[in-house]
Amino acid sequence: MLDDKDIQKLIQVFATREEVATKQDLEVLRKDFSDLQTSVDAYAKKADAYFQEMVMLVHKVDRHEKWFQQIAEKLGMKLEY
Repeated sequence: MLDDKDIQKLIQVFATREEVATKQDLEVLRKDFSDLQTSVDAYAKKADAYFQEMVMLVHKVDRHEKWFQQIAEKLGMKLEY
């Protein structure tokens, strides 16, 4: 069973109604969260574009390697990696 000392310790840990954020504080938090979401979305869009560009670059390099192999075969050369 809790005694008065335990209850006082709990009161010190938990916020009282007066200490809970006001409506104005919540609006500021919502705006900050919205700004954070916008920033994350912008970063995600840039990251997505970068990864798509890297995939295209890999395919381009693969295509060039294939051409080099074909040219080497026609010239009778063996390419070593």
